[in-house]
Amino acid sequence: MRTCLRALTVLVLSLPFSALAEIPVVDNNAGNGSSYPPAGYGASGTFAGSGASAPVSAQGMLFNQLQQMQDEIAQLRGALEVQQNEIQRLKQESLERYQDLDRRVSGGVAAAATSQDSSAAGAINASGAPTPPAAGQAPAPASNEPADPAKEKLFYEAAFDLIKAKDFDKASQAFAAFLRKYPNSQYAGNAQYWLGEVNLAKGDLQGAGQAFARVSQTYPSHAKVPDSLFKLADVEQRLGNTQKAKGILQQVIAQYPGSSAAQLSQRDLQRLP
Repeated sequence: MRTCLRALTVLVLSLPFSALAEIPVVDNNAGNGSSYPPAGYGASGTFAGSGASAPVSAQGMLFNQLQQMQDEIAQLRGALEVQQNEIQRLKQESLERYQDLDRRVSGGVAAAATSQDSSAAGAINASGAPTPPAAGQAPAPASNEPADPAKEKLFYEAAFDLIKAKDFDKASQAFAAFLRKYPNSQYAGNAQYWLGEVNLAKGDLQGAGQAFARVSQTYPSHAKVPDSLFKLADVEQRLGNTQKAKGILQQVIAQYPGSSAAQLSQRDLQRLP
């Protein structure tokens, strides 16, 4: 009896140890490559195979914003360079027009008391009297103002002095007023030409083109006609009318072959596309 009781006690006491023996024990220090969390889990604890993406970190968002800002800055720099190049080109063209006008003013002012440009010799002789118009010259517009060479001279000189002072706005107004008041003056052809020059210096291409064209239309035998046609071609070129500019340059070369305007026209004609 005692033997059976002892055997039963041993059996009962041995049950927990046998159950524990069935639970596998994992040794974390073993070199089997296992780690926690198990493979397949994201940093946030979400299983990668579930289709959910891990949230973007603050550093990642900052990097993306920085990259976008760098791209925008590069685009702005490119646009700024284009604008700077365009401004530089316009400045250069304005400087060239100013220098050209300054050369013409300096070379056009005679040392005589009349202060009249030397190229007016084709219209005014050495004694100051107007050269008789050639046959076929179109008459100048009519005017109610009686001829007064002394007043005309003072008016013209005052307008021309404004060019020398580089006050192109007032010079344009003065020459326009002179032509309205004295359209038949011996100085009218020169005034018409210089009106075109000052308008060109101001950047008024339309006004300059009209003034230059009127020289040959109203004073076709004037000495300024070749120069005015050459400048008219330059205006047309600036306005983008290349074919029209070519036609005018060819006209200057054909009609005034010995003039400096013809030589300049030949040069510009070769440069045009």
